[in-house]
Amino acid sequence: MASITEKTWFDQIEEQDNWHDDEPFDEGSFKAEDEKIFVASYWQLMWWKFRKHRMAMVSAVIIVLLYLVAVFAEFVAPYNPDPHPSELFVSYKLAPPSRVHFIDEEGNFQRPFVYKIAQERDPETLRRIYAEDTSEKYPIRFFVNGPEYEMWGLFPAQKHLFGLGPEAGEQGFFLLGVDEGARDLFTRICFGARISLTIGLVAVVISLILGIILGGISGYYGGTADNVIQRIIEFIRSVPEIPLIMALAAALPADWPVVRLYFGITILLSFVGWTGLARVVRGRFLSLREEDFVMAARLSGSSEMRVILRHMLPSFLSHIIASLTLSIPGIILSETGLSFIGLGLRPPAISWGVLLQDAQKVKTVALAPWLLIPALAVVLTVLAFNFLGDGIRDAADPYSK
Repeated sequence: MASITEKTWFDQIEEQDNWHDDEPFDEGSFKAEDEKIFVASYWQLMWWKFRKHRMAMVSAVIIVLLYLVAVFAEFVAPYNPDPHPSELFVSYKLAPPSRVHFIDEEGNFQRPFVYKIAQERDPETLRRIYAEDTSEKYPIRFFVNGPEYEMWGLFPAQKHLFGLGPEAGEQGFFLLGVDEGARDLFTRICFGARISLTIGLVAVVISLILGIILGGISGYYGGTADNVIQRIIEFIRSVPEIPLIMALAAALPADWPVVRLYFGITILLSFVGWTGLARVVRGRFLSLREEDFVMAARLSGSSEMRVILRHMLPSFLSHIIASLTLSIPGIILSETGLSFIGLGLRPPAISWGVLLQDAQKVKTVALAPWLLIPALAVVLTVLAFNFLGDGIRDAADPYSK
């Protein structure tokens, strides 16, 4: 038995050594691929590794689409978010999402269309009931003329990405239903993305500036400056984050206009969120300030600002990007939570948190569960940013397996 086992083992070794004997070995392609890796820059290696993270790639596409919707909300949305009273869908208040059909009653395949919505009254509860009237159908058109708007408040236009033609009359295409104010919910979610998504970016930029400046001073110079900055960070982090944010938000005047309140909430969230990044920057600066390349830059006559910005900061820039990407969801959730409980943005501002205020009543949610759809937008965004941050964090170390 030992000889058979031994022979089998030797056979396996021989097969492993000769598994390419029957195939021509392309030495040129092997060297070209090898040299491509050796001469690639750090950012190229990071990109090649990031592409292998499928969930991160999918999340990146989702985030890009969400921000495109936020930028071009006037064009993507079929209606105005706060329409004139004459443009409200009063007859379709709390109407459910429109069902899109591709096959008519006769079984014929057609372009996407919706049936006419017929209204009825429940004889017992007197509640409105919406049903489809299959005798009339309205095709869904793309790049259709609709309510007038001003793109970014600058350019008047009338084209919308999709909608119903003029033959639909007062009926609209309610992709995600109608809210309690007789307004199209999909339109308001698109415009809410503009505030909810940008407030995360603006707050992260402010946190980035504060974290790099204060954390860099603390780690690079040390001494008294380090002690003072670290005590400030410890004091801010010692206070529970949620009560601190709620207390600061409650201190903002309720009569502030939307723009001022927007920047007030942004600065508030940045004030609470910069401490984590500052500690990361401080730790990296402490480990890098004694490195040989930093000493060489000093001896070559570079100023301290050039040493910090040109040599030290780029060496861990990918880690900063990953940290910021992972911090954006927290800011979005904080703004949504503040607006939901009435301490953040308030109407007429439109954000996902403001839209969720309509879902505070259990009775309303039971009758119109589509009012919770803004929460799904928040969940999708947070998950996408988390997966993207994980992918960037893994790609930041391209030499690891």
